[in-house]
Amino acid sequence: MDNDPGQAQASNTGPEATRKVKVGADFTAKRLDTPLDKLTRKAAGKRSFTITERKRGRYVRARPMQGRPEDVAFDATIRSAAPFQRRRDAERAERQVAFVVKRQDLQKKVRVRRAANLVLFVVDASWSMAAAERMEATKGAIISLLHDAYQRRDQVGLIVFQREDARIILSPTSSVELAQQALRDIPVGGKTPLSAGLLAAYRVCTLAQRRDPEIVPLLIVLTDGAGNVSMTGIPPQEESARMAGMIHDSHLRTVVVNMEHPAFDRGLAQQLANQLGGPCYSLPELKADALVQTVKGELQLAGSGVVKRDA
Repeated sequence: MDNDPGQAQASNTGPEATRKVKVGADFTAKRLDTPLDKLTRKAAGKRSFTITERKRGRYVRARPMQGRPEDVAFDATIRSAAPFQRRRDAERAERQVAFVVKRQDLQKKVRVRRAANLVLFVVDASWSMAAAERMEATKGAIISLLHDAYQRRDQVGLIVFQREDARIILSPTSSVELAQQALRDIPVGGKTPLSAGLLAAYRVCTLAQRRDPEIVPLLIVLTDGAGNVSMTGIPPQEESARMAGMIHDSHLRTVVVNMEHPAFDRGLAQQLANQLGGPCYSLPELKADALVQTVKGELQLAGSGVVKRDA
C-alpha cells in the first residue's frame, strides 16, 4: 500500500481497487460497560443495564403511577402520602384506618435489567487514505469483541461501503466462527458511497430492534466523511447529511473514527459526527485494540452521564 498522504484519492481502477485484506490480530478485549438508557425493554440481556417494564428487574427508584396500578412501590407511595395525613383526619376516622392512600399518591417501581448490545461497524472500504489498514484493524476488533461477547448475548456486525453501494458483510451475530468465515476476503477500492453505508446501518439496526426490542445498538463509523457517490442524484454530502439526520432522529448511538490524514483533514468526519449526534475520534495508531478501547471509553463516558441524570 502506498502510504503517501497525497494519494488519498487514488485511482479506482487497477489491481489495488480489489485488494484483499487479512484479518488483524485479535486479542482479549476488556469488558465493555454500557450506560443505563431510558428505553422500555421487555426481554433479558447480559451486559447493558436498561429500564424494563417487567417485574423481574432490580428496583432502583420510583415514579408517579400512570394508567392501571401495577408493580406498586409501597415505600415511595407511603412517603408520598405521609405529608397529607393531617388533612385526611376526617376520612381516616370515617373509614377507621390509620393511614389513607389516594390514587395520586401511588408510585410505580422503576426497574432495570441487563440487555444485549449490537456493535455495528460501518467501514469505508473505498481506496481512500489507509483503507487496507482500516479494514485490517476493524476485522481484528470484530473478532476480539466476539470473544468477549460470546457469553453475554452481545452481537457484532459489519457493513462496508465502496464503489456504488454498501454491503452487509457480517449480519449481527455472536458466533466467532461465522465471523471468521465472513471476514476472510473483503476487497478494498473504488469510490465512497457514504450515504448508502449509513442507510444500510440504519436498516440493520431497526430490523434488529424489531426482532429484539431489548437490544442496544451502537454504530462505529470508520471514514474520512468524504462521500462522493449519491443514491438519489442529490449532492453526495447533502444525501449523507440526510441519512445521518435519520439515524440521529432514531436515537441510535454512534461513534465516528476519523480516518483522514491529519495534514489533509477537511473536518468532514467531525461534521458527520455532529450530524449523527455522537463523538468523533482520531486514533494515533489504528490497531484492533485501540479501536476497541476507544469504543469502551466512549460507552463508559456516556454511561456516567446517564447515571448522574437518573440519580
